[in-house]
Amino acid sequence: MDLYEYQARDLFEKYGVPVLAGIVADTPEEVKAAAEKLGGVVVVKAQVKTGGRGKAGGVKVAKTPDEAYEAAKAILGLDIKGHIVKRVMVAAGARIEEEYYFSVLLDRANRSYLALASVEGGMEIEQLAVEKPEALARVEVDPLTGIDQAKALEIARAARFSDELAPKVADVFVKLYEVYTGEGATLVEVNPLILDGDGNIVALDGKVTLDENASEVRHPEHEELEDKDAADPLEAKAKASGLNYVKLDGEVGIIGNGAGLVMSTLDVVAYAGENHNGVKPANFLDIGGGASATVMAAGLDVILGDPQVKSVFVNVFGGITSCVAVAEGIVKALEILGDTATKPIVVRLDGNQVEEGREILAGANHPLVTLAAGMDEGADKAAELAAA
Repeated sequence: MDLYEYQARDLFEKYGVPVLAGIVADTPEEVKAAAEKLGGVVVVKAQVKTGGRGKAGGVKVAKTPDEAYEAAKAILGLDIKGHIVKRVMVAAGARIEEEYYFSVLLDRANRSYLALASVEGGMEIEQLAVEKPEALARVEVDPLTGIDQAKALEIARAARFSDELAPKVADVFVKLYEVYTGEGATLVEVNPLILDGDGNIVALDGKVTLDENASEVRHPEHEELEDKDAADPLEAKAKASGLNYVKLDGEVGIIGNGAGLVMSTLDVVAYAGENHNGVKPANFLDIGGGASATVMAAGLDVILGDPQVKSVFVNVFGGITSCVAVAEGIVKALEILGDTATKPIVVRLDGNQVEEGREILAGANHPLVTLAAGMDEGADKAAELAAA
């Protein structure tokens, strides 16, 4: 779960990370009142979960409460990369002397954490990594030892901070790592981390991504941070049914059992789609080990509710769950959905009791269902039907 900037700022403050005062507001009147309370120069910042706010006009400096009011009128309702601004944060102004970058994230490939740091902050980190890779330090962090003062100094020096600044930024790195581990995050990023006119290191902007798996057990309070109104309705519907679903921008709906199989299916469908007008996978949906009629119906209901979906590919390997149970689940799911199921469905079964499962589907002879002998064949057929 990605947090809004104001939520990240509040977490930073909780862990002692130096931040500026900030007040959340939903109307120009509230923004003016916030500016009056903070006093002096303020910055009105759009609260959306995407980058490029400044270029889109979503960040404005205001010297007076009246200017803040006008800034809010311009920002609220603004469309930033498809995200409509409904809330802003009014932050105290700062005299910026220098801008830096720091983040700690989950490095899945190496099964460890990775710290990124640079004395050149402010710009998009992807742009910095491409244009000036030498300016971005990458330091592996052992999850068992984390970032203590010594490790933080190692990161600061690798990022070419001066001997004078290294201890200052190292203190903040340690606190940001405490946010990362303390809240069960997969990403904590500050861009920019600044040196202000008084010589203080301050986190001027923050991005935090929380691991929802950790939140459910260790941090039930994180549920309060979720913006349910902004959530994708299909993802919310899937979550309510206990399904692991992620919406993508494609035309072939995907259902599989097991994250590894679903990821492989996405790749195979994308490859097959190159031969059929470039159609792509429309989602990631893992139904897990069970494929009961209820689970299958919930999965199909979510996918068929996506107007972009033109066909569905059900790719299941029967292990603990037999293909008989899967086939019966599909048949009963289509009975449950009735007339709401209108899009072609390609089914590939393999593994435990595969022949019996195929016989059940063949016997049902549902007009929407096409059986495929293999994964490649099924992906190609689903892509063909989506492109038709």
